Amino acid sequence: MTENTKIDFIYLSEEDMIKAGVTDMAQCVDTMEEMFGLLHHGDYRMAGPNNDSHGAMITFPDESPFPTMPKPTADRRLMAMPAYLGGNFQTSGVKWYGSNIANRERGLPRSILLMILNDIETGAPLAFMSANLLSAYRTGAIPGVGARHLARKDAKVIGLLGPGVMGKTTVASFMAVRPNVDTIKIKGRGQKNLDAFVEWVKENYPQLKNVHVVDSVEEVVRGSDLVSYCNSGEVGDPSKYPMVKHEWVKPGAFLAMPASCMLDDGMSSDNVRKVMDSIGLYKAWYEEVPKPAHHTIPLVGMRFMDMIDDKLMSESDLEDLGAIVAGDTPARQNDEEIIIMSVGGMPVEDVAWATVVYRNAIEKGIGVPLNLWDTPVLR
Repeated sequence: MTENTKIDFIYLSEEDMIKAGVTDMAQCVDTMEEMFGLLHHGDYRMAGPNNDSHGAMITFPDESPFPTMPKPTADRRLMAMPAYLGGNFQTSGVKWYGSNIANRERGLPRSILLMILNDIETGAPLAFMSANLLSAYRTGAIPGVGARHLARKDAKVIGLLGPGVMGKTTVASFMAVRPNVDTIKIKGRGQKNLDAFVEWVKENYPQLKNVHVVDSVEEVVRGSDLVSYCNSGEVGDPSKYPMVKHEWVKPGAFLAMPASCMLDDGMSSDNVRKVMDSIGLYKAWYEEVPKPAHHTIPLVGMRFMDMIDDKLMSESDLEDLGAIVAGDTPARQNDEEIIIMSVGGMPVEDVAWATVVYRNAIEKGIGVPLNLWDTPVLR
């Protein structure tokens, strides 16, 4: 029997990714929901000793004897995020993450991302993919999964802080699962971004009849059924993170928080349900970063981990979105409960959405075929 040693894979540019459906938010939300079921039942692996790590990041010192070494400027990240996902996916992959907030001064996105998807049996590459849209949509889809199970079915009003890329994909996922929403309130920093976001809303969601630009974070939250903070900014001092006060929050509100946020004591109390996209992810993070962890990772989930360490709450006060999706933990139980969900982002999400988009591309003949080798020189 003759061995077939030839390995081909495909390259998918950003345009190819769009053609293959990377911006199909409804399918992305469904894919993330399937992924959470596998996560809950343990059919996955990420990096680290507990298989739950966000990834491995290169950091830079404040001072270095090497003048060419990069400085640790805002959001300076070089990071590999690997994962395996089972179930109907049966693939592995890694997202390579380069980020610097100064990119915006060059007309570039803050983050520039690439994805390699691999065959799980041989480890051979299946696809080399542009990953900015992949990452943005999988991140935005998580609030949509949460809203499907945890938001009121009669939700009408979105409150959004941060009208950037993450804000757009979060709104898209909210609209995918709660299409009867008719009002959005937006707070941003720059008029140009606000104008562009409002135009995007009008073009893509004409059912949002009431579009209001507001001046304060309090106005974003008050009266909103679905709330999300998608802001960017400096990390390190939680007192400077955007606040949520319990008195602002409407009974029955669902808050999905994928960015920096600080909570008052009322929002941290046991009369607010606290959901994590993956408790294991936050436990892994907590082992990896200096304490208090909320100073380094500004997500509300890390505030909860600090509170657990300080004996101000118990791990049993936290709920896992995977358990909710799987039906092992109740979804929304009444129209009055307030639920806040921390959204951290996981490599298994990238693998899940990359696999679906790759299979779409193969089915439609999209992408540039590339050859690794016909026969390897070394074996």
